[in-house]
Amino acid sequence: MKIINDKLLDDLSVRAADSSRKRVHYNLHADLDEKIHRLCAAIEPGSYIRPHRHLNPEEKWELMIILRGKIKALIFDNNGKVLETMVLTPGCGASSVEIAANEWHTFVSLEPGSVIFEIKSGPYIRPPEMDFASWAPEEGSSETERMIERFINAEKGDCLGGLQ
Repeated sequence: MKIINDKLLDDLSVRAADSSRKRVHYNLHADLDEKIHRLCAAIEPGSYIRPHRHLNPEEKWELMIILRGKIKALIFDNNGKVLETMVLTPGCGASSVEIAANEWHTFVSLEPGSVIFEIKSGPYIRPPEMDFASWAPEEGSSETERMIERFINAEKGDCLGGLQ
């Protein structure tokens, strides 16, 4: 039996804060070939998740449920225009969001200790470069801090395509 409790969430948050990417995963699925993936993801402020989509397989959706903290979800068009934003907080307003296959999206942590539970179709297939937004900086780029700030402040209708 795998249990998600406060100790696990605390441990994940500490590990995420100490990691260079400011995020870590705890998989409940046994291996990457399973048809349904279930995992906890601790995402700390400063973590950059490059906007991406899931084309392969076509039906690759994602369901995110906030367990702790505050996370902002963003959906974009092909050019980086913000189509939707949603702040996820447990027990207050929206607590989950489902991302459809082929939607450009990202998440940004708005407070320390943020953890989401994610359910998505498997198996894991390493995304090709075309599944990452060409208008957003690559992870590790010197421009990511500025883009994170833009994610935090973005509202529907803003264009984040490229740094301005």
